[in-house]
Amino acid sequence: MKVDLRSDTLTQPDAGMREAMLRAPLGDDVFGEDPTVIKLETTLATLFGFEAGLFCPSGTMANQIAIKTHTQPLDEIICDKLSHIYNYETGGWAFHSGVSVRLTEGARGKMSVEQVEELLLPDYDWYPNTRLVTIENTVNKGGGSVYTLDEMRALSDFCKAKGLAFHLDGARIFNALTALGHGPDALHGLFHSASVCLSKGLGAPVGSVLLGGAAFIKRARKIRKAMGGGMRQSGILAAAGLYALENNVKRLADDHRRAKRIAETLRRCPWVKEVMPTETNIVIFTVQDAQETTARLAGAGILVSPFSPIHIRMVTYLHITDDMVGYVTEKLQELYPA
Repeated sequence: MKVDLRSDTLTQPDAGMREAMLRAPLGDDVFGEDPTVIKLETTLATLFGFEAGLFCPSGTMANQIAIKTHTQPLDEIICDKLSHIYNYETGGWAFHSGVSVRLTEGARGKMSVEQVEELLLPDYDWYPNTRLVTIENTVNKGGGSVYTLDEMRALSDFCKAKGLAFHLDGARIFNALTALGHGPDALHGLFHSASVCLSKGLGAPVGSVLLGGAAFIKRARKIRKAMGGGMRQSGILAAAGLYALENNVKRLADDHRRAKRIAETLRRCPWVKEVMPTETNIVIFTVQDAQETTARLAGAGILVSPFSPIHIRMVTYLHITDDMVGYVTEKLQELYPA
């Protein structure tokens, strides 16, 4: 058996999703005339309590458009050192927006109000202007850690009091909401903008939607065009996102259950030094040599991602079955015989 746990980006559209893509009514989205794109943008904006949405090819583009729309050169953004925006978006904040970054050292990637407050800069000529605070929920490098509603609300209240924009990188926000037992309505009014990913656990092949106020999205739409993200008959992709929202959100709890089963097995393996708390669909654990262990796992048909010289990540998603997890747990216990 082969079990690929490298990432939840490995999902493939199922037959129902492909059929929805085939049947989608299409138009030219650069002209604002694709009915399926409009439906997706409106659906997500309504779900999360925003005025408008913008369909983007990727979460990275959605985040970078948000930064560009919220800021101007000589501004600064605050995020955690584990955040996707800082680690995995090619320094786009500098390339596209001409801004600098100050980093918190949160608990598994989750920043606190006190940490943000410590990084605020006075208005001196030799400092950039603190303008934007951004969080990722769940935090990928934090092992899928989840900001609670109280934690998000506290940061939101602080940003509003300080006149700072507050952006949510919601690459796995439905995983976070599933873990919290809430729907998107629980986030209404907390953020000035949010990116919501439709691939990963939701299973669409591509795409994220940037959410915000009407004026914000109008500006963001122009920036998307400048970045090359203006697509034409993109309703064929938006249809996959709509299908994902209708069919693949409730089943995320299965991914979480399977990830926790793997984590429990890892904690019993003497060759595993530590396993991060597993709240959602991501399992990160510590070993002596990540490359060597990754190779051993591959030899057993289990593909994983080395996350550092000593850390390995496993991710469950909609194609990972209970039988696959059973195989993985069996092989993990056999990996280093006594």
